[in-house]
Amino acid sequence: MKIKAAVLREYNKPVSVEDIDLAPPKEKEVLVKTAYTAFCHSDLGFMTGDSQFPLPLVIGHEASGLVEDVGPGVTSVKKGDHVVTAWMVPCGQCPECTSGRGHICRRSHELHGAGTLLDMTSRLTDSKGNTLCHCVLVSGFAEYMVVPEGGAIKIRDDMPLDQASLLACCMPTGVGAVYNAAGVKPGESVAIWGLGGVGMNVVRGAKLRSADPIIGVDLEASREVLARELGATHFIDNSKEDPVPIIQELTDGGVNYCFEASGDPGAMTQAYWALALGSTLIQIGISPEGSMTQLPNTFTPLHCKAVQGAMYGNIRTHEDIPRFADMAMRGDLMLDKLIGKMFKIEEINEVAEAMKKRQITGRWVCEWD
Repeated sequence: MKIKAAVLREYNKPVSVEDIDLAPPKEKEVLVKTAYTAFCHSDLGFMTGDSQFPLPLVIGHEASGLVEDVGPGVTSVKKGDHVVTAWMVPCGQCPECTSGRGHICRRSHELHGAGTLLDMTSRLTDSKGNTLCHCVLVSGFAEYMVVPEGGAIKIRDDMPLDQASLLACCMPTGVGAVYNAAGVKPGESVAIWGLGGVGMNVVRGAKLRSADPIIGVDLEASREVLARELGATHFIDNSKEDPVPIIQELTDGGVNYCFEASGDPGAMTQAYWALALGSTLIQIGISPEGSMTQLPNTFTPLHCKAVQGAMYGNIRTHEDIPRFADMAMRGDLMLDKLIGKMFKIEEINEVAEAMKKRQITGRWVCEWD
């Protein structure tokens, strides 16, 4: 079938909105009519080459939609179901999956690097018949998507699909980091570097866990209003002030948990120094390939500080995403507040430029007809 999609052909060049061909779903695959696709900082990283994936690539991974058709053997969803796409599809067989860590499935990582679906082939071709790569098993900036059955997560029909798109990435990545990776307890102190879509969800997760204080740190003062609405008790503009001494004073020596959600190596260093003794830095943000962070070898063991990565909020997609939908419908997640703007696919390059300039607050979401 002919569909419209955003194709990245060169790093650091605008994506092109093209008419391409999408092959029908094969065994254990699902055809989804895309309703909404949110623009994530990772999408910008794909475009700039900070995160390098095979090209040409149909970008996008944070999407929601309706099941249009299913391939042979699909049993978990049917035509008309409302679904959220998951970009991590646990294989169930690698050492990570068999040890209960499907959020870092080895096979999924390999497929991300190959730009294919599970059978190592693509369903995408351009107008000249050339193969296009899938973006982390999703390719959400397209009118339709073919995804593995395990990547189509059924949710309740009454949830608005614009909000549901955030369940595909930023919401579980942020809230899950608080709940699963850190296990924040009531009254523990938290600081968050980077108040984009993921960082704002860390703020919300910390609020839901009754953390105190909840300190947001960002280069853009304009993000303070939303951060406080979601639960931040303090905000530091680190374009003007060094957050480390301020946090140390606020918390009598440092916070229990720092969350680094920007991927900036300098922010990671600041977050480390803002930790209390025996505390943990949760690294969520994806840094540019090849970047390095200098942390003190001497003080890490003496102060018993830990640096821990968190991928996709350490969630179990099929169990947790429907539960998050329930939380959202109760108003716990405040996803409606996170959607800052709707845009059309033809505006995607302007959205990327706005993100480069840190002009986006919350999530900007592409609306498909």
